[in-house]
Amino acid sequence: MRGTWLFTTTTTLLFTAGMMFTGVQAAEKKVLTVYTYESFTSEWGPGPKVAESFEKTCDCTLTYVSVADGVELLTRLKLEGPASKADVVVGLDTNLVTEAKATGFFAPHGLDTSALKVPGGFSDDSFVPYDYGHFAFVYDTQTLKTPPKSLKELVEGGGKEKIVIEDPRTSTPGLGLLLWVKSVYGDQSSEAWSKLKDRILTVTPGWSEAYGLFTKGEAPMVLSYTTSPAYHMVAESSDRYQAAEFAEGHYIQIEVAGMTKAARDPDLAKAFLAFLNGPEAQTILPTTNWMMPVATTSEPLPEAFGKLVQPKTTFLMNPEEVAKNRKAWIDEWLAAMSRN
Repeated sequence: MRGTWLFTTTTTLLFTAGMMFTGVQAAEKKVLTVYTYESFTSEWGPGPKVAESFEKTCDCTLTYVSVADGVELLTRLKLEGPASKADVVVGLDTNLVTEAKATGFFAPHGLDTSALKVPGGFSDDSFVPYDYGHFAFVYDTQTLKTPPKSLKELVEGGGKEKIVIEDPRTSTPGLGLLLWVKSVYGDQSSEAWSKLKDRILTVTPGWSEAYGLFTKGEAPMVLSYTTSPAYHMVAESSDRYQAAEFAEGHYIQIEVAGMTKAARDPDLAKAFLAFLNGPEAQTILPTTNWMMPVATTSEPLPEAFGKLVQPKTTFLMNPEEVAKNRKAWIDEWLAAMSRN
């Protein structure tokens, strides 16, 4: 009886110790915290698929922290400072990289990005591009038969159809429109905004709210991307929503990701950046984030992408110029929008 008790007790102790060891292993599983924007992490966005795919390669858990839009990402990082829990930030764009680097929060990624391709080219030691798209006004063909053919026609044409835009203080599309208008109108931008404001139904904090209002029929046009119609063609088999091609050209958004100096596991953070540019993630992004890939995909793009507006002219301001003037240009926009 005593021998049986000793065997049972020893076995129990060994089992308990094994369970404790397994628990410690589970508790020590690596965690990567990625700050991004809400449409990236939504159930229809790329976030869930990207996390699932990356977790298979890293023996880690990927956790998202999301805010409304890209500009708000930078604002949150500034508020949190060095205490931020962000290991990686996904969703800034080239318009914000100079300001983001000036915070001192980002570390060099050390990756070879020479094979990545974006219109106009982009290379930076702290940020890697992962997708891109040209801004456009997407319209409902059922309610708007003759869309504007240029930015000047939208601003000066006297049309009564309302539009929904995003706020440049919180949203990268909103900032993109601000820079698009500045690229076309230059010193006359304030007057352009004064003319356009009567057509603006509302200004939303981020893209998701704006596009949601548009698809609910609140307005026949919304500031979005030339790639947005691909979603409706692929997911809904509908060509109802189309992008208006503007004669002057379109401003481009190149989205970027970077690792922070506070990253708990820099190697893991760097591995995620490399994964974003790999064929698996690059295949996920076009049909979930509805943007263009920057690298080779493992599968061809859907046929719908060949039917999209192909801008003949691309606008993209130097990041240093944007950083230097962003506040003044936003103040100009606010003044024009509040003018009676």
